[in-house]
Amino acid sequence: MYRSIDIAEPHPPHPGEVLREDILPHVGLPNGEFARRLGISGHALAELLAERRSITLDLARRLGDALGQGARYWLSLQMQHDLWLAAVPAPATVKPIIWGKAHAARR
Repeated sequence: MYRSIDIAEPHPPHPGEVLREDILPHVGLPNGEFARRLGISGHALAELLAERRSITLDLARRLGDALGQGARYWLSLQMQHDLWLAAVPAPATVKPIIWGKAHAARR
């Protein structure tokens, strides 16, 4: 079954935060060199590290190949972060649809 996102829970980190805080200090490359090896601009990397840019599929592949976690890791971080942010300002105003066993029980 699913579980709704509770905004009281600590928010998932932005992928840029993970890269900035947990990975780059151990890589041993200046940011410009790291960006060059990824094949992206220094500006694009700076935007990601400042959490002003999201992970795209292309960037996820580049990071996954370079760092060994695979693209799914980076896309998953971005998705978790985005879903949490989407739930914070205002929950969706869509009326829930009763389906499956709950629907059958109401008949």
